[in-house]
Amino acid sequence: MRLRWGIIRVMRARWQSGEESQKQIPFGNDKQMGGPDKRMGEPDKRGDPDKRMGEPDKQMGGPDMAVMLRAEGLTKIYPAVAGSGRVGGEDDGARGEVVLFRGLDFAVGAGEMVAIVGESGSGKSSLLHLLAALDRPTAGDVWVGEAGAGEVRLGGLNARQAAEFRNRDVGYVWQFHYLLPEFTALENVAMPLLARGERRGPALEKARVWLGEVGLAARAGHRSGELSGGEQQRVSLARALVTRPKLLLADEPTGDLDGKTAGAVFGLIQQLHGEHRLTSVLVTHNMEFAVRCGRVLRLRDGALRAVLGASREDETGTDSRPE
Repeated sequence: MRLRWGIIRVMRARWQSGEESQKQIPFGNDKQMGGPDKRMGEPDKRGDPDKRMGEPDKQMGGPDMAVMLRAEGLTKIYPAVAGSGRVGGEDDGARGEVVLFRGLDFAVGAGEMVAIVGESGSGKSSLLHLLAALDRPTAGDVWVGEAGAGEVRLGGLNARQAAEFRNRDVGYVWQFHYLLPEFTALENVAMPLLARGERRGPALEKARVWLGEVGLAARAGHRSGELSGGEQQRVSLARALVTRPKLLLADEPTGDLDGKTAGAVFGLIQQLHGEHRLTSVLVTHNMEFAVRCGRVLRLRDGALRAVLGASREDETGTDSRPE
């Protein structure tokens, strides 16, 4: 018991100092989701038509839908790395500059569910990290929240402020569940609340409600090793939402699951998205799941464009969107 709560104290200290790693839980907030939208007009439509893919889906809320997430000029470049100077034909570790993407402009409306697809290595996960303030862009910036209602510019945050932003505004689901094996499912779901100093009793009660939301109330006392893969991912989804974040980000949330289980987990994400009026951005390789979202964006060759008329053919590399 001392060891387990010692872990919580360490996590709390890391969160308070803004030093938690990317593999720590990106904590959300205590604010209620949903509520009346504050209208602020259409998102920025600057640039050529191909860059207008960031406009929120009009079917989701009409031309005056509030924008919850927007990125302008977002660029991520890994600089060239000099080699070690070794000889003999061995790889000396040198590499040239790697441009993942450059000048991305897009927006996500409040209540939208957007899928981002693309080949492995195209930068999808890196883009999601930027949206969660887990990494910094080479250029450009990201804003989260409605203008005039607590909108946050991520580029203006220091390390501690970024940690507080993740605690307050972001729920993050990874491809792997990253549950803490020493703790029960209930305690894992409560961990974001406990790590920021909420009292144990209220935190566990909130966690119990969210375990019920994902259909695992009866598994509250089980540790992660006693759960199936699908159950583990459902616990991680409850953990992401227990603090009622503004934004749900999911990076291949079904990638480690078999087909039937993956379908069930994705269906649960859709259900919770609708019931709790979430704003959600999901990265996936599965076009069958992607087209069930309100909008699909493809990241390819450093550019982000809308996928229109997407079909399962896209899974084999056939681009079915009109240019």
